[in-house]
Amino acid sequence: MGKETGFLELDRQDRTYGPVDERLKNYKEFVVPLSAETLKGQASRCMNCGVPHCHTGCPVNNIIPDWNHLVYEDDFRNALQVLHSTNNFPEFTGRICPAPCEAACTLNLIDEPVTIKSIECAIVDKGWSEGWITPKIPEAKTGKSVAVVGSGPAGLACAQQLARAGHSVTVFEKNDRVGGLMRYGIPDFKMEKHLINRRAAQMEAEGVTFRTSTEVGVNVSVSSLKDNYDAIVFAGGAEDARKLQIPGAELPGVRLAMEFLTQQNKRNAGDDELRAAPRGSLTATGKNVIVIGGGDTGSDCVGTSNRQGAKSVTQLEIMPKPPVHEDKGMSWPFWPLKLRTSSSHEEGADREWAVLTKRVVGDNDVKGLECVRVEWKDGKMVEVEGSEFTLEADLILLAMGFVGPKKAGMLDQAAVELDARGNVKADTQVYQTSDEQIWACGDMRRGQSLVVWAIREGRQCARAVDEALMGASELPR
Repeated sequence: MGKETGFLELDRQDRTYGPVDERLKNYKEFVVPLSAETLKGQASRCMNCGVPHCHTGCPVNNIIPDWNHLVYEDDFRNALQVLHSTNNFPEFTGRICPAPCEAACTLNLIDEPVTIKSIECAIVDKGWSEGWITPKIPEAKTGKSVAVVGSGPAGLACAQQLARAGHSVTVFEKNDRVGGLMRYGIPDFKMEKHLINRRAAQMEAEGVTFRTSTEVGVNVSVSSLKDNYDAIVFAGGAEDARKLQIPGAELPGVRLAMEFLTQQNKRNAGDDELRAAPRGSLTATGKNVIVIGGGDTGSDCVGTSNRQGAKSVTQLEIMPKPPVHEDKGMSWPFWPLKLRTSSSHEEGADREWAVLTKRVVGDNDVKGLECVRVEWKDGKMVEVEGSEFTLEADLILLAMGFVGPKKAGMLDQAAVELDARGNVKADTQVYQTSDEQIWACGDMRRGQSLVVWAIREGRQCARAVDEALMGASELPR
C-alpha cells in the first residue's frame, strides 16, 4: 500500500483554511483543498501496516489503504469505486466526520496520521467534477415497497441501498427539504447544502420518492404506513434536546442551539424571515452570547454567532479541560480524549471548562448567567467554594446534546419497545423493532452519534430489510 518509505520522506500536510477575516463575511465553505501533487504525496504515506487499524477506527469500515494506494497511483476513478463500496456519501463524511480513522492510524502513534479525511473528500469531489457519479438504477423491481421515515444520513443511506436492490422506496421528511440535521443543524460553512441536493437528485433518478413537509404521526399515521408498505424503517434521529434545569431558563433569551442554527441555514437557503423564523428572529448580532455545551454543536453556534456579528462569545463546558495530547499507550487505536479546537474557536471565543450554571439573571430579558466552578472528588462533582461568578449575557444557546428521539406522534402511535435510554429498541444484526413490520436505525436507535455511524446503520438496516422481504440479500453490510 502506498510507498513503504513515504511516511519517512514526507511529513503530514493537511488542508488549510481561508483567512478568518474573509470567511467571517459569509457562510461558504472555506477549506482549501490540497493540490494534486501534494495529495498524491500524502496518499503515499499510507504504509503497508501489518494490521491497518484505520479499518476498525472507521464505523463504515472504509477500505482506506486501498483507495490511498489508488490515489498514489493517480487512479481516482477506481479509488472512487472502492470508496463508494462502503460509504454512500463520502462528500458528507469528508467534511463533517471527526475522522476516528485518523485517530486509529498507525502513524498517529507519532502524531503524524495519514490525511485520510482530506484524501476521501478529494476522491469524491473529483468524482462529481468528472461526472463519474451517476444513478445506479436497478435492473428489475421486486414489487416490494418500503417507507423510510427521516431523511438524515441514516435514512438516506438506507433508502438508497433499498432502491438499488429494486424496492420501491418512499422517504418521509417532516421538514421542507431533505437532509435532516445535516441540512439544518450543520452550518453551511462546514458543509454547503448543494451537496445534499445533488445526492437527492441521484436518489430520485434511482427510484426514491421524497415526501417533504410530511410528518409521520401528524400528517400521516403509522397505521396507514403499515397498510400501504411492506416494511417501515424509523430513521428519524434523536431530536429531543437536553434542557437547562435552572431558575430563569424559561426566559425568552434562553434558546435551543438547533433553533438558532436552523434559522440561519434557512436564511442561507433563501427563505424569508417569516419562513426561516416562525417563532421570531433569533440572532446574535451585537449580543453577548453564551453557548452552554462544549461539543460540535456548541462550536457551530460559536462560528454562526461570529458571522452574525456577536459582541462576545463564551462557550461553557461542565467537564474539566482535557489534555492537549492524549496518552497514546492508553488510548490508541481508539478515539482519544484530548483538547479539540475547531476552526470556529480559532475565529474568536472564550472557552471555560469545569463550569456549572446556577441561575439565569434577568426579568423579561436575559442579562447574565450565574456560574460556579466545579471539580471532581471521588468520582463526584463538587462546587469549588468561593468560585462563583456571573457572565454578562443577552443570548444563551443550549448545546447540551440530545436525550433521545421525540416520543409524541410517531413513536407513541407505533408503540414499539424502547430501551433503557429511551431509544427505539433494536439490535445491530436485524435492526427489527418489537413490531415485525418496523425496523429502526441511526440516532433513533443508538442515540446521539456521528454522521458516519448513521450511514453505517442505514446500510446495515437496508440489508436486514432486504433479507426479510426477499429471503436473501446481496446488499453489503
